[in-house]
Amino acid sequence: MKPRESVVSAFYALLRAGLWEREVQLASYVPLNWKALYSFAEKQSVVGLVAAGLDYVKDVQLVKKDVAPFISSVYGLEGRNQAMNDFIRSQVERLREAGVFVLLVKGQGIAQCYERPFWRMCGDVDFLLDQENYLKAVSLLSPLASGSKKEGRYSKHLGLTIDSWSVELHGTLRSGLSSRVDRVIDAVQDASFRNKEVRVWKCGSAEVLLPSVDNDIIFVFTHFLKHFYKGGILVRQICGWCRLLWTYRGSVRLDLLEKRLRRMGLMREWKTFAAFAVTYLGMPSDAMPLYDAGSRWIEKAGRVSDYILAFGYLEGRALKNGKRRRIKTLLPVFPLNVLRFLPSILFNVNRVKLQEYLGFLFDYLKGNR
Repeated sequence: MKPRESVVSAFYALLRAGLWEREVQLASYVPLNWKALYSFAEKQSVVGLVAAGLDYVKDVQLVKKDVAPFISSVYGLEGRNQAMNDFIRSQVERLREAGVFVLLVKGQGIAQCYERPFWRMCGDVDFLLDQENYLKAVSLLSPLASGSKKEGRYSKHLGLTIDSWSVELHGTLRSGLSSRVDRVIDAVQDASFRNKEVRVWKCGSAEVLLPSVDNDIIFVFTHFLKHFYKGGILVRQICGWCRLLWTYRGSVRLDLLEKRLRRMGLMREWKTFAAFAVTYLGMPSDAMPLYDAGSRWIEKAGRVSDYILAFGYLEGRALKNGKRRRIKTLLPVFPLNVLRFLPSILFNVNRVKLQEYLGFLFDYLKGNR
């Protein structure tokens, strides 16, 4: 086995062990390039999961200097996760006192599905709100921010920095991939707020509201799919999806899930990532909804694995320069949707936004003739 192949195989083996708390064999990968392994885990934001996997190594004696970076990172993760939870509690209580109805999405809500929530890499604090409460939250939290990003008109998204934490206010969770996809996401969001379809996470003294399981599955899946097509994806995001599905494996409404996926035209993506989750991440197949063990999906899952490890999460110039390569890589996997999402992939513009831009341009030219 070549050195890089050995590291990749060991990475997945330890990741599976940490994700599902199961014994792992490392002898076949020894000698192992531990520095490269840590780099892989760090780039994919799963250092904590790989560190958890080290607890289940039984066939080789681990050397302290090899695993020290993982142990050190875990201490940092625990402290940051606790601090983030305290921050979320304080902000949820602030919003609730002001009469703002808010859902926490992604992030720390998904972390509660892990065996070791504090060993998950935490990122932004994402709040989802309907139109009325979005405006209230913007008015309430903006004065507290030390910095902010330009508000997205189509996405109704505002990024704020509050007490050094990145807070994302979402009036929608639209993917920007296509209007067909976003119509379903909007409908799921509408149901979440109109029918109060929620579950509760007890975070200290606060009851933090999360989307119901069936709705959260759509939000989580379309979110990482957006990154997959438009800017690179991390293994961490797929792990969160797996843990959500595993934790609520007896509660998922399969008929509703299938109907929504077909309406969005994302069944091929679901089956491919399901095959990736089972084949590479060790997700129990009987807990993966709509799983298909066909060789077609396994082959696509292999391409997805290569893509994720090659691209990781790209930003700035790397993202801009990598678009052609990304399209070339993805085209054999999802040919129809790559073409369908091409405006979004190339220019971050879907049909609705394109219509808005053309309308603005028409009005401008009309007024300046």
